[in-house]
Amino acid sequence: MKAISACIAATMAALLSALAPVSAQEIKISHQFKANADGRDLATRVFVKEVNARDPSLKFRIYPAQSLGIKPIAQFDALQNGTLEMAVFPMSYAVGKAAEFSIIIMPGTIPTLEHAMKLRGTPFQKKLQDLAHANGVHIVTWWWTPGAFATKDREITGPKSVDGLKMRAADPTFEAMLKAAGASVVNMPSTEIYPSLQSGVLSGTLTSAETFVSMRLYEQTKYATTPGKYALWMLLQPLVMSKQHWDKLTPAQQKIFEEAALKSDEYFLGLQRDAVKDMETAYKKAGGHVHEMSQAEYDQWAALARETAWKEFAAKSPTAKDLLDALLAVK
Repeated sequence: MKAISACIAATMAALLSALAPVSAQEIKISHQFKANADGRDLATRVFVKEVNARDPSLKFRIYPAQSLGIKPIAQFDALQNGTLEMAVFPMSYAVGKAAEFSIIIMPGTIPTLEHAMKLRGTPFQKKLQDLAHANGVHIVTWWWTPGAFATKDREITGPKSVDGLKMRAADPTFEAMLKAAGASVVNMPSTEIYPSLQSGVLSGTLTSAETFVSMRLYEQTKYATTPGKYALWMLLQPLVMSKQHWDKLTPAQQKIFEEAALKSDEYFLGLQRDAVKDMETAYKKAGGHVHEMSQAEYDQWAALARETAWKEFAAKSPTAKDLLDALLAVK
């Protein structure tokens, strides 16, 4: 009888916890980036500040640099099962759950930050949010990061220049393009790039300009190729929320989150406009070489992407093709 009573009590406690107002709970935000330095951490703090200005009862705790003990890719599992409320999450890390998430890093489709922001509020964003919801998460912010190439011993120009290199690209779509150009690829989160370059597992990498600086990748690579007029590499790295926890917010709280997200979006956009220049400065100070990708070089890569990454992605599923069409429809 005591055992039955204990079981009933435990069940009631769990039920009451699930029904508890969000304001009574602490919202954990996890990410892999350096605190008070990396723009993704700084923008997270702007988001929290903006939420608290509207509703001080909502409590947050930020866990930067993997301090919550959850590996970067494993954050998605924790969001899906509800053990983690929020995370700053490069969406390409979720392709193991749904290959369609590759759309948010498709080479040659989002050439500028201005174009990335034009996507907000379009059918493409809605379709992407639908994909996120189907996989247990809600995309809160619209944070896009331009990226670049860097290698240990050669300048990257057109596709032929990566032949023979061991590279990290962050997503199967980029990997397909690099393989077609003659590179071999290694898949890993950005936290593993530095030691992999140091040990020789990698000879080059593609990642965000922000990451090249905050993770000091200029210490292990000497040749950087930054975007010219257009960026080949553009990745959505938003603040996301477990769908379970998003649904627990009241409509008023969801509206507060959306308002705070818009403020953080504008702040993050400002940081990213300077990110490529900051990367170039860091390389030059470290004695590295910086090459700005020319229009002709970009066009060569974009043509290769259309024949490899785009075709491979569109063939994955009707949803993938629908997402690509919706993305390309925004001019």
